[in-house]
Amino acid sequence: MKNITNNLNQLNRTKKQIFLMLLDSLMLVIIIFLAFSIILGYWYLPTGNILSIMLFSPIIAIPIFISFGIYRSVIKFIGLRGFWSIVQAVSLYAAIWGLIGYMISIEGIPRSVILINWMLGIIVIGGSRIFARWFLNDKNFKSPKGKKNVIIYGAGSAGMQLSQSLELSKEYNHLAYIDDNEILNSTFINNIKVYSPRQIAYLVKKYSVKDVFLALPSVSRKEKNKIISNLTSLPIYVRSLPSLSELAEGKVKVEDLREINVNDLLGREPVAPNENLLRIKIASKVVLITGAGGSIGSELARQIIKLKPRKIILFEISEPALYQIDQELKNYKISNVEVFPILGSIVHKQKFQNICEYFQVQTIYHAAAYKHVPLVEYNQAEGVINNSIGTMLASQAAIAAGVKTFVLISTDKAVRPTNTMGATKRIAELVLQAFSEKSYSTRFTMVRFGNVLDSSGSVIPLFKKQIRDGGPITVTDKEIVRYFMTIPEAVELVIQAGAMGKGGDVFVLDMGKQVKIIDLALKMIQLSGLKVLDDQNPDGDIEIKYTGLRPGEKLFEELLIGENVSATENKLIKRAEESMIAWSELEPLINSLWEASLSSEQELIRELIVKIVPDFNPQSPIVDLLHRN
Repeated sequence: MKNITNNLNQLNRTKKQIFLMLLDSLMLVIIIFLAFSIILGYWYLPTGNILSIMLFSPIIAIPIFISFGIYRSVIKFIGLRGFWSIVQAVSLYAAIWGLIGYMISIEGIPRSVILINWMLGIIVIGGSRIFARWFLNDKNFKSPKGKKNVIIYGAGSAGMQLSQSLELSKEYNHLAYIDDNEILNSTFINNIKVYSPRQIAYLVKKYSVKDVFLALPSVSRKEKNKIISNLTSLPIYVRSLPSLSELAEGKVKVEDLREINVNDLLGREPVAPNENLLRIKIASKVVLITGAGGSIGSELARQIIKLKPRKIILFEISEPALYQIDQELKNYKISNVEVFPILGSIVHKQKFQNICEYFQVQTIYHAAAYKHVPLVEYNQAEGVINNSIGTMLASQAAIAAGVKTFVLISTDKAVRPTNTMGATKRIAELVLQAFSEKSYSTRFTMVRFGNVLDSSGSVIPLFKKQIRDGGPITVTDKEIVRYFMTIPEAVELVIQAGAMGKGGDVFVLDMGKQVKIIDLALKMIQLSGLKVLDDQNPDGDIEIKYTGLRPGEKLFEELLIGENVSATENKLIKRAEESMIAWSELEPLINSLWEASLSSEQELIRELIVKIVPDFNPQSPIVDLLHRN
């Protein structure tokens, strides 16, 4: 049997079509012979005109079958739509065959033969395809030995399509469905039983299930989060299908399955953006992005190009990062949008001003910054020069060039900072607030938010790598918590906040509830089908090690300095009213800080930062690698 299957599968497309046409022709003649025999009650041997009309039937049918695409369908994958085409084609053929027999007045053709011919045609031609699909499927000639038992969570249309794909899989054996709908419990779909979620632990243990596929493309993130939380205690590998919007253009396949994203665990539904706010500062304008090759800068570039600015200036100090985002944007092929990749540093004020003037830049998104807390802690002077002085110089260049809007990407670490990175970003905020008090034509806006998932240096890619390497996962402290948001969601909110700025605004993004880092680590281990290795479970797979807080790191972050907060047009964006320092008072301190940083006078740098940001409460001694005694 297996050899026959392999031989048929190896035939080229044309030979398969010719074979099917010959087979259908033979079956059509036999069907009419059977129709006569059934009506007459004995085996009928046709002669004369009746024999001629019988043998003529394939000449009528085959062109009709071709026009209905019967021979274009891949039998191995034929479904209800293909079967419906067969019903339509056979119906038209049977009607034409009967009409021809009636028109040429052939005697001896009972009218009921036409009906029987139609019914048998559908049964035999359609049934031959169903049998062929079963026959050509390798699964029917192989035992499931060596295949992984899997459970599909979701017995809806997506789950059933996925199950059909698994039938052709050489790796997976679909064992059962799980569904929350009690009406479906204990029913069978294509001979596969549907179970209640309460029975999943029993199935996993009894049948050694290692994989659960979530086929829930339309379920909300909150509901999916609840399901995932219930699965994390089981030693299984969980993967999910894309959302409905991502499935809109194609059939569900095994290849569509992907790892559970950690944003599924956050349990927060994204809020639809205000399209007008997205376009106000971008559509048909010249937009410049600093730090365009970074996690936030590159996502800004991706979203901004879709809003159809006139020009995008990608400003980046890293050549590889700039090359990568430039090449990516070229693949978008969005007409009438010019992209200009420019290497440079924001501390080169005159060059930055020249660029703004030459391209007549109207909107700047300032994402360039040193952001890794321990690195900036070790390189205090460079952190100040890039994050604080660089922002001042870039904003001054923007003022001189007549840029209309300047949006600073800030951080929750700027609120009551305990590290140099946070303090330098708070100084950058103070500079822009001071400039906003002056009657400049440039409108300055700051947008403050916490950690973004999968950004450079975040815990998520680190944990993924540590799990792939077999552990251990390193967590600084058991109680450490952080705000999290996806990069696309954060950037979308940044663009909207920038459009609402009136000058000197500090916008704060609603990041939801803070998430325990240890909880993320545990869920990532469990959803990878692995177990935590600890004293209670010595046979586990991945150990978690606590390494202690890093220099300048604190257990929790904050987003607001004061309590004076008002709502905006987007419920995830708040406007904060915070204390500031007048430029006449701030300027001499900034200049002194700049000089101290250039000469690497570390103690003086620290003293000046504390003067400018009184809330700065350093958690580590001065550890700058260029520390001068």
